[in-house]
Amino acid sequence: MAVTIEIPPPLRPHTDGLDEVQVEGATVEAVLQALGARFPALQQRIFKNGKPSPNLNFYLNDEDVRYLPAGDATPVTAKDELTIIPSIAGGCCR
Repeated sequence: MAVTIEIPPPLRPHTDGLDEVQVEGATVEAVLQALGARFPALQQRIFKNGKPSPNLNFYLNDEDVRYLPAGDATPVTAKDELTIIPSIAGGCCR
C-alpha cells in the first residue's frame, strides 16, 4: 500500500523538486526507509543513527508520531498521510 508523504520546501531539492511522494510501507519507519531508499540524498537528512531525525517532526494524519503509542512503529494504510516538518529553532532574548 502506498502512503503519501508531504515533503517540505527545504527537502525538495533531494526529491527532484517533488512536494509529495508516494511510497510503500507497513509502518511509519518503513515508509521513511522506503523514502530514503528512493531518494538516497534524503536518507541522511531524515535519519540520524538509524532512527528518524530529531531535527524533523513527523506527523501521521496531523498526529505527532512521537506521541503515538507505537511511535514510528505505528502501522499505516493507503489512506494515511505522513507530513515532514523541519524543526524551527532560534529567537533571542531582548
